[in-house]
Amino acid sequence: MAGNHSTPAWHAIDQIAVLKQLKSSPDGLTVTEAAQRLSQDGPNLLPESQTRGPLKRFFAQCHNVLIYVLLAAALITAILGHWIDTGVIIGVVIINAIIGFIQEGKAEDALRAIKKMLSSQALVLRDNKRITVPAEDLVVGDIVFLQSGDKVPADCRLLKTKSLQIQESALTGESVPVEKGSDPVVEDAVLGDRNSMVFSSTLVTYGQGVGVVVATAADTEIGHIST
Repeated sequence: MAGNHSTPAWHAIDQIAVLKQLKSSPDGLTVTEAAQRLSQDGPNLLPESQTRGPLKRFFAQCHNVLIYVLLAAALITAILGHWIDTGVIIGVVIINAIIGFIQEGKAEDALRAIKKMLSSQALVLRDNKRITVPAEDLVVGDIVFLQSGDKVPADCRLLKTKSLQIQESALTGESVPVEKGSDPVVEDAVLGDRNSMVFSSTLVTYGQGVGVVVATAADTEIGHIST
């Protein structure tokens, strides 16, 4: 799991200030620094969700106050012999459980789909050398290189771009690729307008870019959605 780094509006801060706050540089981290940060913050992985079997998931929908009240009402109407009312209440409980069961199943499917979108490796600069590392080994402050066809492996503040375009539909729902740049944008920009940023699980459709990692794992925008 990721560390509790402060989360300023990276998109609104110039590159030099971003690197300074992250205690990084255009030359990247050293291998030793990266290892220390990885040990401290944990891997760049989304947390595993606890999945339940179908039966447990169904009965779990009954564990809330409203259902307890309805079941109590059903018991009372049954004691009084109001069988139609009892049947209606029990029907409501069952329908509620079915809806909750389906929604939880869809949420689990969505989380699995999100994890499939994550990059498996990244090209980074360490000890002033370009090396390929598992994406789970990325840490805040790493300098990452992006090119057409890459999945963005972590949330990054862009330092340099060359005709860079990113498909962000997984986050924003916008089907048209977004043109990116390295200049700061206004602090109150919505996610889809933060053109100086790239986000984990999005896809590079054109061009090239260099960015510094500002968030990993559950601290990324996609991590906020999945947790």
